[in-house]
Amino acid sequence: MSPEKIARINELAAIAKQRELTEEERLERADLRAEYLAEFRASFRAQLDHTVIRRPDGTEEPLKKKP
Repeated sequence: MSPEKIARINELAAIAKQRELTEEERLERADLRAEYLAEFRASFRAQLDHTVIRRPDGTEEPLKKKP
């Protein structure tokens, strides 16, 4: 996510503390939050996909996805 979009999320959060957001601002904030969460989840999933468990005997096993 671009720094400009993150700055806009923060800007909308500051505005929300001062006054009620307009419908357009609420929709924009919701869209930006959804985009941020999607990117966060994808990044975290990639990190978990590359994580391995190293056993005391030296063997390595990738993390397994739970159903």
